[in-house]
Amino acid sequence: MLVSITGLVYHLVLANSSSGFSMTGDATHALTGRRSVSNQLLHTVTPLAAALDWLVLTAPGGLLVRHAAQWMLCPLVYLLFALARGALLSPGSEARYPYPFVDVEAHGYAGVVGDAVFFGAAFYALGLAIVGLDRIRPSLGPDLRHRSNRISPPAVSPLK
Repeated sequence: MLVSITGLVYHLVLANSSSGFSMTGDATHALTGRRSVSNQLLHTVTPLAAALDWLVLTAPGGLLVRHAAQWMLCPLVYLLFALARGALLSPGSEARYPYPFVDVEAHGYAGVVGDAVFFGAAFYALGLAIVGLDRIRPSLGPDLRHRSNRISPPAVSPLK
């Protein structure tokens, strides 16, 4: 479900011109050609495909509350990487910080940490909502709980 966070951050924060962190009006971030296609595949198609996969091909009730906390590890590691990378690059380097809400030059460390706490709380709440929805949603696809391995049957002996 992490890719859902990617899609939501892109569409609600980065591509939203009314957001304080919008990247749409910045000519240095304008994407054309293959970069534009790959951007849409990453930020729109992949999150929608993951949500559709979860709704149709995943049996309901498999997500646990601890998963919402585990999903926070990847954004945390990415934040630490982005901050370390930005600290190692010289000031004024192009794309020193990958996103405006991680830009220490513009917001300072206190501002970036405040943004990270806000986004982290929102992501965790979204994760809890997904876990809750997983518990009450109906199964839209085939019943996958009692499915056997269709590639090869279970072995009768230790060797197949």
